Amino acid sequence: MYTAQGKIDQGNLLDEYLPLVRRQALSLQVRLPASIELDDLIQAGTVGLLEAMGRFDASQGASFATFASQRIRGAMLDELRSRDWLPRSVRRNARAVDEAVRRLEQRLGRPAEETEIAAELDMELESYRQLLSDTNSGHLLPFEVLLAEGVEPGIENAATDTPFNQLSDEQRRQRLVAGIEALPEREKLLMALYYQEELNLKEIGAVLGVTESRVCQLHSQAVSRLRARLTEAG
Repeated sequence: MYTAQGKIDQGNLLDEYLPLVRRQALSLQVRLPASIELDDLIQAGTVGLLEAMGRFDASQGASFATFASQRIRGAMLDELRSRDWLPRSVRRNARAVDEAVRRLEQRLGRPAEETEIAAELDMELESYRQLLSDTNSGHLLPFEVLLAEGVEPGIENAATDTPFNQLSDEQRRQRLVAGIEALPEREKLLMALYYQEELNLKEIGAVLGVTESRVCQLHSQAVSRLRARLTEAG
């Protein structure tokens, strides 16, 4: 890993860690729309790896493998966040849902029902459900990307590693865990089935007794609740 002069041997490291870039890209790609090319993820991850090689400081205590893995994934997520997933109108409506959920749950002191959110938005229930479907565009994207959707520019870069950002990230994770625990039981189960058990939409629908499109709607609603909670806590 190091040359005779005690410096990182970048050539050997690149050869050693490029397979990790590919593995992370493949793991991410299976959760993405077909329009996202594997090569795009690998290219972004390779940039993250090169950045890790240039910025790694062994005196900070973390291993290079851990540091590089975080940088690689962060670079891929940055690439996904830079994509224009949704029309502006849908983004605007998604932010309106977040705000409506935040207001309602502050007022009610509990998770708001679908009918209550629709009424707060002055929408028919079916129109609200269609908005949830539009927000997901029929796909469940990586959790980090979904949480970032609709957030104003300035969101913390997943690849930064200053002590302040590390502390902020840990606080954000703690708030996220608390937010998931506060979800309605069905939405909490959905999140666990998808992100922990790695079931697909059809399998989740079978467990919940709903259609795949309904899974997407419930997922979008859960993410909106979490974004609203994180915004309020921030």
